[in-house]
Amino acid sequence: MEQAKVHSEYCNNILYFRLTGEIDHHSAPLVREQMDRDIYFFRPKNVIMALDGIDFMDSSGLGLILGRYTKIRDLQGSLKIEDPTPEIEKILKLAGVDRLIPVVKTNKNCG
Repeated sequence: MEQAKVHSEYCNNILYFRLTGEIDHHSAPLVREQMDRDIYFFRPKNVIMALDGIDFMDSSGLGLILGRYTKIRDLQGSLKIEDPTPEIEKILKLAGVDRLIPVVKTNKNCG
């Protein structure tokens, strides 16, 4: 089981998070801490969370995503989820997350 990791990059007024590994109750707190630090440091208007590297996600992952959505919205920003794997996209749809947060099928990163 590979712990979730997050790589962040800020360019073109977008804070871009690329998540990899497995998001569960063990890994979610560290990922949340890293993401919140960058959100509060950059205070971006646009955030993209790429999930193409996530192999597994449980309810802790949903909580992670929804919590970041709330923080970003409170800072008058917007969040998009980019390129989730089919399994993760199914989880997002079943939980209704896709009705709050746009899920896009692009791969625009800064590097």
